[in-house]
Amino acid sequence: MKDLTKLAHTRCFMLDMDGTFYLGDRLLPGALEFLELMERRGTRCMFLTNNSSRSRKEYVAKLARFGVEIDEGAIFTSGEATALWLRRERPGARICVIGTPALEDEFRRFGFELVEKDPEAVVLGFDTTLTYEKLCRLCDFARAGLPYIATHPDINCPTESGFIPDIGAMMELVATSTGRRPDIIIGKPYAPMAEALAVKTGLDLEQITMVGDRLYTDIALGRNGLSTVLVLSGETTAEDLEDSEFTPDYVMRDLAELVETLEEIGEPS
Repeated sequence: MKDLTKLAHTRCFMLDMDGTFYLGDRLLPGALEFLELMERRGTRCMFLTNNSSRSRKEYVAKLARFGVEIDEGAIFTSGEATALWLRRERPGARICVIGTPALEDEFRRFGFELVEKDPEAVVLGFDTTLTYEKLCRLCDFARAGLPYIATHPDINCPTESGFIPDIGAMMELVATSTGRRPDIIIGKPYAPMAEALAVKTGLDLEQITMVGDRLYTDIALGRNGLSTVLVLSGETTAEDLEDSEFTPDYVMRDLAELVETLEEIGEPS
């Protein structure tokens, strides 16, 4: 029988959203049941997403449409994590943000001045409002050698109708044109995100379990000391595991199976 010790000792579950909790405008199996179980057990649960195209307020509103009532403090995005990192490294800097209006507002909230000319750094997010003009601006700043920060590495974003290009695809275009890749990537699976989680929760990383559908982000985050659960309800298939360098601690069909497993374990130890 699989050793379930790590799940039993978890004090906070970090839930990915797209492909884990919902897909497009459809809740995935076990989503609401998982939250109900967390409330009954008194176990913390937060939503952690690499998607930097939306604000925390937008995620709260989307979850409310599913009947999930939470406050903004239970949402943590790679956009917020990037703003936190930049505030520590370059407080109040003039930055160029290649991202959605929601991401721009996130950086303004942290005291940054957003500019299109003469920035001190450039930030690339998952920009669903990307234009050729913005792309050229990003490449110009990359060629000029400005600090280049990316919010996360995801290649594709899952939707109900299939996958759409995410920030990772944009980074490849910039690299082909300029020879530059981001100096630092903040989101899952990188250390800055793990460090931010420890600060935000006040827990040791060993007490946190990441639940998600991507091997190279959600599961790879486990290399920083978290436990990981792969759900096969989004991007990753069982066949993908065979040749993957990233090994989850647990593999579940979906959140419904995770609920069943946690109920078998009983109350947290």
